[in-house]
Formats: sequence, C-alpha cells, structure tokens
Amino acid sequence: MISLTDSQKIGMGLTGFGVFFLFFGMMLFFDTALLAIGNILFVAGLSFVIGLERTFRFFFQRHKAKATGFFLGGVIVVLIGWPIVGVVLEIYGFFLLFRGFFPVAIGFIRRVPVLGSLLNLPGISSLVDKVGESNNMV
Repeated sequence: MISLTDSQKIGMGLTGFGVFFLFFGMMLFFDTALLAIGNILFVAGLSFVIGLERTFRFFFQRHKAKATGFFLGGVIVVLIGWPIVGVVLEIYGFFLLFRGFFPVAIGFIRRVPVLGSLLNLPGISSLVDKVGESNNMV
C-alpha cells in the first residue's frame, strides 16, 4: 500500500474538492464563482500532493510553455468572469499538459474489470487507442 504524508493527504482532499467544484460549476451553467474556487483548489491540491518545487518545475518547463499558458490563462479568464471561454482554454491546456500521462492512465483503466470492458467496445476503443498513443508534446 502506498503511504502518504499528511500534506499529500490534504492535497488529495483539496484536489478532489477542486474537481468537484469544477464539475458542479459546469453543471450549474458555468457558474463563475464555483469554477474559480475549483481552479484554486485544484492547483493548490496539486501543489500539496507533489510539492511546490515540483509543481513549479512541471508547469514551467520550456516545452510545456504553450500548455501552461493555455491552462493558467484559462484560470485567469475564469477569474475575470468569462467562464465558458476560460474552461475551454483550461481543458485544452490540461490535455496538452497531461498528454504524457494518458497512456499510463488508459493502460491502468484497461486492467480494471468493468471499465476495461467498456473501453474495449467498438466505438470507444478506437478513440481510446488514439488518445492512448498520443504521448508527444506538440
């Protein structure tokens, strides 16, 4: 079993609440306040989980500058008050930032009994294969 420090446990909670607020904010027709809270909690939780220095190094690598710009720009646009445009920018930046992690996540999900069989359905498997093999930064 993986042992987590207290700060990592707090970070997991903050990240979970951040994802919840982001989802809930989108479900309530892109409520700006909920999306802003979700963004702040998500980034703070990520910082607690992997540490401030590693978070800074992850976001501000030279080859991830475009992805970081879109993600953090989307956060700023949401905070300014344009939630739909900001969320679109964030989603694009998120996919660019975490593109290298998708093959690992898809490989893990394929080993989960029920979810793995869902990913092998005819229409979904081709899409998942396309997402799973795109691990290069553009």
